[in-house]
Amino acid sequence: MDGASIYDLIPQQEIKQQKQPRYTSKFREPVKDEYFSYKGEHKTMGQAKVPVPTTDNFLKKHSKEPQLPDKREFKYPDEERRRPNVPQKDDKPLMGLKTTKNFITTNAVQNITSVPKRPEKVYVDTKKGDKNYLEPSGLEPVFTHKKDYGCTPQYLTKRQEEMKRAQEEYNAYVAEHFRRGAMQQLTDQERQGILDGLKSNWQEIHDQYQGLSVVTDTAPKKNRKERMEAEMKQLERDIDSIERHKVIYIAN
Repeated sequence: MDGASIYDLIPQQEIKQQKQPRYTSKFREPVKDEYFSYKGEHKTMGQAKVPVPTTDNFLKKHSKEPQLPDKREFKYPDEERRRPNVPQKDDKPLMGLKTTKNFITTNAVQNITSVPKRPEKVYVDTKKGDKNYLEPSGLEPVFTHKKDYGCTPQYLTKRQEEMKRAQEEYNAYVAEHFRRGAMQQLTDQERQGILDGLKSNWQEIHDQYQGLSVVTDTAPKKNRKERMEAEMKQLERDIDSIERHKVIYIAN
């Protein structure tokens, strides 16, 4: 035998391995207390000792049947507004009733004091004479007959007054700064000169941009192209701002 030794014949003392202590959760006691706290008397399996029924608590006839509500007279919700019943064939009308009302005079006064009814506007669209109302059809110019037709709405008038007041306040502010010498207004020649200079600068950069190489395969070419595009966009914004504002002030 390879690796055999005579010392292997000597009996060796068996070494018992020590087991690690069993794991115990720290929540064991709270869970146990909570579990037993919900177990009271006859909560799961009924009462331990069922009480004997008393003699006066015996099962009575019809005691387990559903109880109906008390009987009461039925009334319709609109009973007060309902018309009286149709008289039967055997009912006799009231006889001997007389009135002192003069129906001829009453009808004459009612017709004299009444307002005549305006005829309804209709139109016929079939050969059989089918009539339709003219006003809801859209053929009648209803809106043009309104009292405020063609008038400026109130909200527009109010907005125009606010804009006028804001412009007056701005003009007063500018006039005050002019009086103090804090602001200066550009003349038309100066404004046009600045605008022409910006346009010439844009045209010069644009000519250089047109002469660039189509292929930007190196970093310097790419950077130069991006720089020219940014300069032209900034010049376009400046030109648009000057063209939109006819009056330009410069703060000293």
